[in-house]
Amino acid sequence: MTVNGVVHGSFKEACYALGLLNDDKEYIDEIEKLLRSFGRSLREFEGIPYPSSEYFKFDENTLINDELRYDRRALTEEHKVLITQLTDEQRCVYDTIMSAAQSNSGGMFFIYGYGGTGKTFIWNTLSAALRSKGEIVLNVASSGIASLLLPGGRTAHSRFKIPINVNEDSTCNIHQGSPLAELIIRCKLIIWDEAPMMHKFCFEALDRSLRDIMRFVNPSSAYTPFGGKTIVFGGDFRQILPVIPKESRQDIVFATINSSYLWRYCKVLRLTKNMRLQKMGCNDEAMELEEFSKWIASIGDGTIGGSNDGHANIQIPDDILIKWSGNPIEHIVNTSYPSPFTDNADSTYLQERAILAPTLNVVESINQYMIALNKSEGQLYRSSDSTSRSDSTTDLMQQLHTPEFLNSIKCSGVPNHEIYLKVGTPVMLLRNIDHANGLCNGTRLMITRLGRHVLEAKILTGENADQKILIPRMSLTPADPRLPFKFERRQFPIIVSYAMTINKSQGQSLSHVGLFLPKPVFTHGQLYVAASRVRSRRGLKILISEDGRNDATTTTNVVYREVFQNV
Repeated sequence: MTVNGVVHGSFKEACYALGLLNDDKEYIDEIEKLLRSFGRSLREFEGIPYPSSEYFKFDENTLINDELRYDRRALTEEHKVLITQLTDEQRCVYDTIMSAAQSNSGGMFFIYGYGGTGKTFIWNTLSAALRSKGEIVLNVASSGIASLLLPGGRTAHSRFKIPINVNEDSTCNIHQGSPLAELIIRCKLIIWDEAPMMHKFCFEALDRSLRDIMRFVNPSSAYTPFGGKTIVFGGDFRQILPVIPKESRQDIVFATINSSYLWRYCKVLRLTKNMRLQKMGCNDEAMELEEFSKWIASIGDGTIGGSNDGHANIQIPDDILIKWSGNPIEHIVNTSYPSPFTDNADSTYLQERAILAPTLNVVESINQYMIALNKSEGQLYRSSDSTSRSDSTTDLMQQLHTPEFLNSIKCSGVPNHEIYLKVGTPVMLLRNIDHANGLCNGTRLMITRLGRHVLEAKILTGENADQKILIPRMSLTPADPRLPFKFERRQFPIIVSYAMTINKSQGQSLSHVGLFLPKPVFTHGQLYVAASRVRSRRGLKILISEDGRNDATTTTNVVYREVFQNV
């Protein structure tokens, strides 16, 4: 059998060459490439001494040691600078939280503000203030991308061992006396960013676990939210709320943090001043940004356009609206990526641009169109799929779940069976691989080399931008509760990302966004999130092609206003 011009002696060897077998031999085959790629990096680490034992406090708990490794002297200087830059309302928020943390009085706070009001700036200031004194601050976020903006940030699920599928009785997988339990007991402050996008059961699971963990050091912990710990949530209820497949509007609103029993203990602290505007002063550019910010905020609040039970028709300004004829995908591509494959189209060009759409099917159509425009040679990678052992106990189940059937499954959070790539293709990670180096769910990369079983890529965003990394195939199991059985897919944990869904873009920051709407948005916050990904009005373009019409100037905005009632 011939594969890519190579004749193989058996069907098994041909399947292996196609990547259809779940075989560790592929790592052996790639070991030389790994060593060549990492050789320079390994040599760069030679001769670097490990910090002496005096650098750490003597504690056998490595989790605590990790949180005490910060350079207190440098953080003291950083804090001196940051605190002078706080606005009056930011200083009020800072003083309130610091007072609760330092006095060990505990408390639950929510910092509410839209993008640009300085929530991340406050997180940095609070973290520097406490860590410079040798205290422990646990910074987490609801998504991998958001956690990268926090100093020492982690995803909440990873840090607190929150179950993937939570219910009203869930608890975190934290055992009394474990290193993680000791870390939580020692910490002064917990910061949780992008809280509104998480199901309230996640916060309630942490609440139950912290009340249990703290009972030996705080006798009243069982009656105190989060066991008496000071915890600060942040976010914007205008953004996309918890995703609950096939559930109603009432179910989604009921799943938000401000519908939890915990909310009655929460003190809401508001941020309203746009820091970006203050830095720009009074000029034409500042006035344009202020007008654009107000327009986006009105979309998020649902105060623009006629409202019909949360659905409103929004008039798109002429300078943002794309007028088109012929193929709408061609127009949105030409507007968003005017010259994607020229010599000047480097990683910087790609990291600043993306096309957004409401559904995954539309996104895949755009990505396929973009890859076809690239005339360089590509490579097709196929996954190895199999049912989980627990679900293949009978011959009948194996007959129903054939490889062909498993290959056809497409679901959120799992790569497709077939991924076609070319050098220069932007991709997005679908799994957390190495958070310390910025490789988490949502990180955008650019393919730089196509190996047989390993991909080389360059990081496009964050502090590690331009760093080259290697991506192996991974065994992934979908967590979609709608699947009546479990299966495992061994594939590269990536998706092509010339275009991405609006939901997946949450947390991304871009300079150019093309919003493609062959169908209107369908849930709360989607239009607001899409429009607020850009830093200026000139970076946003919207193409509306609902029902194939090219003369539409309005689109639907969905806002569940009841979610704002107790904020």
